[in-house]
Amino acid sequence: MGARCSKFSTCWFQSHLKASVLESSDLENGGKNEQEKWPSFAEFSLDQLRAATSAFSSDNVVSEHGEKAPNVVYKGKLDDDRWIAVKRFNKFAWPDARQFLEEARAVGNLRSERLANLIGCCCEGDERLLVAEFMPNETLAKHLFHWERQPMKWAMRLRVALYLAQALEYCSSNGRGLYHDLNAYRILFDQDANPRLSCFGLMKNSRDGKSYSTNLAFTPPEYLRTGRVTAESVVYSFGTLLLDLMSGKHIPPSHALDLIRGKNFLMLMDSALEGHFSNDDGTELVRLATRCLQYEARERPNAKSLVTSLLSLQKDAEVPSYVLMGIPHETTSSTQPLSLTPFGEACLRLDLTAIHEILEKNGYKDDEGIANELSFQMWTSQMQETLNSKKHGDTAFRAKDFSTAIDCYTQFIEGGTMVSPTVYARRCLSYLMTDMPQEALGDAMQAQVVSPEWPTALYLQAACLFSLGMENDAQETLKDGTNLEAKRNKN
Repeated sequence: MGARCSKFSTCWFQSHLKASVLESSDLENGGKNEQEKWPSFAEFSLDQLRAATSAFSSDNVVSEHGEKAPNVVYKGKLDDDRWIAVKRFNKFAWPDARQFLEEARAVGNLRSERLANLIGCCCEGDERLLVAEFMPNETLAKHLFHWERQPMKWAMRLRVALYLAQALEYCSSNGRGLYHDLNAYRILFDQDANPRLSCFGLMKNSRDGKSYSTNLAFTPPEYLRTGRVTAESVVYSFGTLLLDLMSGKHIPPSHALDLIRGKNFLMLMDSALEGHFSNDDGTELVRLATRCLQYEARERPNAKSLVTSLLSLQKDAEVPSYVLMGIPHETTSSTQPLSLTPFGEACLRLDLTAIHEILEKNGYKDDEGIANELSFQMWTSQMQETLNSKKHGDTAFRAKDFSTAIDCYTQFIEGGTMVSPTVYARRCLSYLMTDMPQEALGDAMQAQVVSPEWPTALYLQAACLFSLGMENDAQETLKDGTNLEAKRNKN
């Protein structure tokens, strides 16, 4: 087990921690490594797309605007089991087939994890269709304005803003800086609940030749004057999205700016966010939105500047998006299903209540020699205070007062008179119960250092890794714990 212990050292934890949202080297390099992740742009036949969408069945309509809208989006499934989104244009939207194909191929050359990428098109007769990656977790509008389970967390709103800015920067650096009608319906969430920018808005005629279909109150002032979209117009629309993220509502920029000028910006903020963000962060986001919404286009920041400003505001960068969004997430693993013990099963499900019941039931029976050592220590009066800390910790742990348990177990550990893997295990779970997974992982690793042949330590490490979103490492650790327990049971 020595090699296993060294793997779970502090250095291992720091080097294997899930890549944070702050690290975007692929994006900063213009997506050079992105091209390998997706298939090349392809031209589909109408029959292929008709089959994929069940003959464009109304049951497969997924666009927010409904079946009778000029451009309808359908969910579909290809023969190779890939899910796709198919946008079917009104036949008058693209009368020039050659222009449609050129535009689609140009957008289809983009590949980024910040985009719902365009993977193909179809141009037969009067039919004009675009094929993109399917995003299964709905739109920003749905999660922001019409949420059912929980309001979007502050950290997730900041992540949406950053990812969107990174998408715009990627597009701009690859010659597609113009995005038409940027709004909350254009931001979609993938299988991991990461926000992606729809590629459809990169098409020049993506809205029947109209660049803006929203209320005039949200339209960039220069577009109203000239009818032309510019890179600065896109930044203006980005500013309206920042207002959406802050307020949880679709507030006209003029109204928002009046509140900001009157130093009443807190009135803008979503009441569901109260107590969950600092005034400094709120002030900084308001300042950024104000810069984006400047009347004079030349006074607005560019996409690269937006990314720089938003990077410094990110919170909970190590927490996966699906956790922040409260969206169920299927763990993918190439390994065969394990035959898990009840404790292993509880750790796989991250059922903290079940883990608590098992740890409480098992008590200290797995601490080698601890019973004798404890009984001896009882005779040493100067150690009584340390033992009392453990006793109080056990009482709090049993009563599910996990903050008190952490304090008491910490006093016992810092007393330094005796080492108990069970105390580390109990403090580990207490940390998990109080949403401190990194600290919990440290205790689970320390329990294994103290008792290398104790499966519980590995099971708890797996639970911590699941909590941190590190599914592959968690599955491997769960497997190690299961194998170790099977080996112990044979002996």
